[in-house]
Amino acid sequence: MLNPQSVDNETWLSRLATTSGEWLRGDGPESDIVISSRVRLARNIAGFPFVSRASADIRHQIVQLAQESLNSAGQPARRFVNVETLSPLDCQFLMERQLISRELARSDGPRAVVIADGERHSIMINEEDHLRIQVLHSGLALEECWKECDQLDDQIEASVPYAFHPQFGYLTACPTNAGTGIRISVMLHLPGLRLNRDIQKVNNTAQKLSLAVRGLYGEGSQALGDFYQLSNQVTLGMSEPDLLGHVQRVVLQVVSWERKVRETLLRDGRGKLHDQVARAFGTLTSARTISSEETMHLLSIVRMGLRLGLVSNLDVGVINELFIHTQPAHLQKLQGEELEADRRNVARANYLRQRLSSSSVS
Repeated sequence: MLNPQSVDNETWLSRLATTSGEWLRGDGPESDIVISSRVRLARNIAGFPFVSRASADIRHQIVQLAQESLNSAGQPARRFVNVETLSPLDCQFLMERQLISRELARSDGPRAVVIADGERHSIMINEEDHLRIQVLHSGLALEECWKECDQLDDQIEASVPYAFHPQFGYLTACPTNAGTGIRISVMLHLPGLRLNRDIQKVNNTAQKLSLAVRGLYGEGSQALGDFYQLSNQVTLGMSEPDLLGHVQRVVLQVVSWERKVRETLLRDGRGKLHDQVARAFGTLTSARTISSEETMHLLSIVRMGLRLGLVSNLDVGVINELFIHTQPAHLQKLQGEELEADRRNVARANYLRQRLSSSSVS
C-alpha cells in the first residue's frame, strides 16, 4: 500500500538523490553490456475519455481512482507523488532517474506517479494514457520484469476496470500501443560499436525487425554516454511472451556484436585503448569544471575499460550511479540549491573527484 506521507515530497526527493535505484546495481545477466531491462504497460480506465480529451476535473478523478486502487492492492510500500505540485527541477530529477517520462514531466494539470521502495517499479498517472505501469531491473531480466509487471497489472485491474475490446485488446491513446499495451525496453551500453563506427548496424537491424533504437530518455532523446534503448514498436497481433522473446533475441545479437568489437579493440590496439581509458579517467579525477555531456562521454569510456580489466578499485555500480548523479537536476538536489550552468560544471567536477578518489587505472 501507499506509504503515509511522513515527510513532504521535497524532503523525500532530496533524500532519494543520495541513493540509487536497484536497476543501477550493475549486476544481472549480460550486465557488462546491458544496463537495465524495463517492461511498461499502457492502460486506460473504462468509462473515462483519454487524457488528451479529459478535463482537469476528470483527470483529477483518475488520479484519485488510481491512488485508491493501489491502496487496496496491498503491495509493499510505495510513495505517491503529486507531479502537478512539483517544481520543474524536481520533475527533471524524476525523469533523469527513469521514474517518469519526459511527457509527464513537461505536461501540466492533474498527474502523479507512484514509486515503489527500491524503485523497482513506478506507475505514472495521466501521462499519454491513464496509467503507465513500468518495472525496471538491472541487467537483461525481461522475464522477471514481465512477471512483476503482469502481477501488478492484475492487482490494479481487480479494483479498476480497464478499457478493453475483444478484437483490439487494451485500448490506448496511441494506436501503436493498442493490443497488449506492452512496451519492452532494454538499455544497452555500446561504446565499442560507436568507436568502431558500427552503431548504424544496430539501427538497420532494429528497423528491419520492427524495433526502435532511442537515446537515454527514450523517444527523441540523444544517445548520451553511448546508451541506447532498444524497444518494440508493435504491440498488436503478438502475445507478450512472443514480444519478449523477439526483443531478447535481438538484444543478445547486439550484445554479441559489442563484445566482439571490444575484444578486437583490446587485441589489436590495447595500448591505444588503454591510453583512451587512462585519459578519460584522468580528466574525470582532475578536472575543475566539466559539462554533463563530457562527463557522460568520459564515464562511458571508463565503464568499458572497467569491464575490460583496465581500471581497478572501482565498482561498476558506482559508475552506473555517476551517470545519473552527475545529471543537472541530480547534481542540484545533491548540492541542495539551484545552480547556473557554470556553477553546475564546477560542482560536478568536485563531485567526480570525490567519488573516484580511491580508484585508479591499471
